[in-house]
Amino acid sequence: MKIKNIHIRTLKAPLKKPFITSLRRVESLEDIVVIIECDDGTVGVGEGAPTPVITGETMGSMIAAVEYIKPFIIGLDIEEFDVILNNIHTSILKNTTAKSALEIALYDLKAKSLKQPLYQMLGGTKRNFKTDITISMGDIDKMVSDSLNAVNLGYDTLKIKIGDDPKKDVERVIAIHEALDKNITLRLDANQGWTAEESVDLLYALEKQDIIAEFIEQPVAADDIEGLRYIKERVQTPLLADESIFSVKDAKRLLKLEAIDYVNIKLAKTAGITQALALADLSKTFGVKCMIGCMLEGPISVAAGVHVASAKADIITMLDLDAVSLLASHPVKTSIVFNESEIRLSEDIGLGVLY
Repeated sequence: MKIKNIHIRTLKAPLKKPFITSLRRVESLEDIVVIIECDDGTVGVGEGAPTPVITGETMGSMIAAVEYIKPFIIGLDIEEFDVILNNIHTSILKNTTAKSALEIALYDLKAKSLKQPLYQMLGGTKRNFKTDITISMGDIDKMVSDSLNAVNLGYDTLKIKIGDDPKKDVERVIAIHEALDKNITLRLDANQGWTAEESVDLLYALEKQDIIAEFIEQPVAADDIEGLRYIKERVQTPLLADESIFSVKDAKRLLKLEAIDYVNIKLAKTAGITQALALADLSKTFGVKCMIGCMLEGPISVAAGVHVASAKADIITMLDLDAVSLLASHPVKTSIVFNESEIRLSEDIGLGVLY
C-alpha cells in the first residue's frame, strides 16, 4: 500500500447556536479534510479545524502546510509508518492542526491495512463513552437556560465558558449551580481570561459558596506558568491546563513544577495521535489524569479523539468531545454513534468514518 496522492477537501456545517468563549465567537464549522489515497484504492481520512487564536492556523495556512508536506510522503509505503510520521513532523515546524489531519488519515490507513478498528490497533478495548457539553458564554439567564436544556438532553456534566468579567463570572456560575440538581457536574473554562490573582479571588468566592467545580481550565495566559502554580497553591478547585500544553515537553515542565492537577489533550495541539498517546503516558508516570478535548471539529477528528480515549482509558478519564453535538447537521457519515452525551465506537476497521 503505497501513498499515491493526497487530496484536500473542505468540510462545512452550521452550528445549532453560536459558540462563544472569551477568545472567539463562531457560528459555523469550516474545516479541512485530508484524504490519503493508496495505490490499491484504500483511503484514509483526517480532519483539522482552524483555530487562529490557539494554534495560529487558518484554513489557508493548513491547506498550504499539507501541500508543502505532500512531496515528503507520497510514494512511501504504509509499512514505512514511522518514516512517514517522521517526515510529516520534520518537514515543517509547528502547523500542529495540519499535521494532526495528516496523522489521523495515516492512522486510519494503518488500521485498515491491519483490518482492525483504530482503537484496537492502539491497544484499546473500551467502546462506550460519555462526554460533557459546552455552555457558551453569554447573559446569565441564557446560560442558565442552556444549562437546563442540556440536562434535559441527558448531559450530567456541563463545561461552562467564562472569562470576560470575573465578577459576572461568579454570578454566572452561582446562578447555574443553583438552577441545577446537585448531581450535575460543573467544569469551568476561562480560556486564559483572568490573571492569577483574579483566578484565586474568583475561585475562592465560589468555594465559600460550597461550589467546587470538577476543575478550572486554563484560567490564565498560556505562557503564565508561574500563574498556574500560584493558583494551584491557593485554591481547592483542581486546575487543568489546556492552551499551556501543546507537547510532551510542555506537559513535563508543568508536571515537574506541580503547577497543575490535570492535562487536557487535543489532537490539534499535539499535532496528532502519536504525541497524544505519549502525553497520556507521561501523565500516567506523574499520576495525573487527563481529559481529551477538541476544537470546533467534525465527526472525523472527534472520532480520532475517541479512539485515543479508548487506547488510554486508564488515564484519559474525562471527555470533552461534544463538537459533533454542537452541529446543526452532520456532514459526514460514520459508524460511530454520536447521541448527545453518549458516544459509542463501532467495530468497523479504521476510524469508522465513511467518506
